[in-house]
Amino acid sequence: MITPVTRPVPAQKSSISRWIGSELLEALKSRRVVVLAGARQCGKTTLSKMIAHAPDVIYRTLDDAALLSAAIADPHGFVAHGPELMVIDEIQRAPALLQAIKKDVDENTAPGRFLLTGSANIQSSPRVTESLAGRVAHLRLRPFSAGELAGVSPTFLDRAAREDWAGLHAGFTALTSSSLTAQEPLPLSGKDVVLIQAMRGGYPEVQRLPAKGVRRWHLDYIAALMARDLQDIANIRRKDSMAKLLEVLAAWSCKLMDVSAIGTQLALARPTLESYINALESLFLVERVRPWAKSDYARVSKQDKLVMTDTGLVASLLRWQFDKVRLDADQSGKLVEGFVFAQLASHIDAQEEMYGLTHYRDREQREIDFVIDTPDGMTIGVEVKAGSAVGLDSFKHLSWFRERMLEKNAPFRGVVLYTGDQVLRFGEHMWAVPMHGLWSS
Repeated sequence: MITPVTRPVPAQKSSISRWIGSELLEALKSRRVVVLAGARQCGKTTLSKMIAHAPDVIYRTLDDAALLSAAIADPHGFVAHGPELMVIDEIQRAPALLQAIKKDVDENTAPGRFLLTGSANIQSSPRVTESLAGRVAHLRLRPFSAGELAGVSPTFLDRAAREDWAGLHAGFTALTSSSLTAQEPLPLSGKDVVLIQAMRGGYPEVQRLPAKGVRRWHLDYIAALMARDLQDIANIRRKDSMAKLLEVLAAWSCKLMDVSAIGTQLALARPTLESYINALESLFLVERVRPWAKSDYARVSKQDKLVMTDTGLVASLLRWQFDKVRLDADQSGKLVEGFVFAQLASHIDAQEEMYGLTHYRDREQREIDFVIDTPDGMTIGVEVKAGSAVGLDSFKHLSWFRERMLEKNAPFRGVVLYTGDQVLRFGEHMWAVPMHGLWSS
């Protein structure tokens, strides 16, 4: 049975609770080093400062020029400390510290020695030669999920496994009725609510901005990453091409990865293009959803699905307008699918055990948007519909998958998430569920 996190930890007094907070505190009790990674401005510093407020915690940020210089000049002296927990913010700026940290925790094996935060995947840096294998726990912090904004615990996976959809107390208005997203007038439909939040995205800083300020923030954010953070992890010579690539990948989000097709829109050699995409992955701007591969069926696609991790960035990079998006099936479908990916990924990150999040597609164009494999052997197939209408045809790929791709009697749940407001049963273990089930209490 899936065990949901029931004790979200507040990042700071009067701020929004983060689902990963409980996992972070538990990891510090058992591991010598904990790495909290995620995109810049997603809330890592706020969450780590909550821990650093304790009297027995040392907090140092490498965004401080003087501290960064000291760390580079004398790594071993910089990390030397007593029995306290040391928090080092933005560790990717001084990779040489990892070797010094390894020496420290090999000499002092007590848990909770270091909490390291990083706005880039530190292991992707060519300057990193130390993995801290066996000494470190890795946690991912994403921008706010809808459930975190609504102030509820992550129960969706548990509900799906138990087929318990009774009393979904938080409806579509939960997001717009909060003080964070009350900038827009109350929408007329569940689809409108999802699109408004998808176009805003999950970064903490944009939640209080008026709608007109959201795009400006996103574009300034991207410009700052291009000017500074990319240089910490990669040697990007053609920043104009990288900026264009971001727009192309925004348009490509939620599609199967095809480097050759992406490259036709850019004057970049394939090795350069792949290195640029890898750099954007390292900054947690884009992500690959692996194909479901628990079968020898020859027609199953082996391609990854590319997803831009924040739908607000997608909408801003492509300069989409709400009034047009809500009437365009392709644009609204892309945004809603990306939005659901972000919610599912946050739910999975918050669980105590490991889950698999993949997608399914084959040569006959049968497709399931997301396939979740649980630790106890259950498979949950999730289809995403931006519309409010659902019918038996919406479940045809889920039914085929259950009958043809899984072992007989293997536990399976099929869920179609849509923007209607009723939970409907479409056969054994097949459910149409309102999308607000992702942030229901």
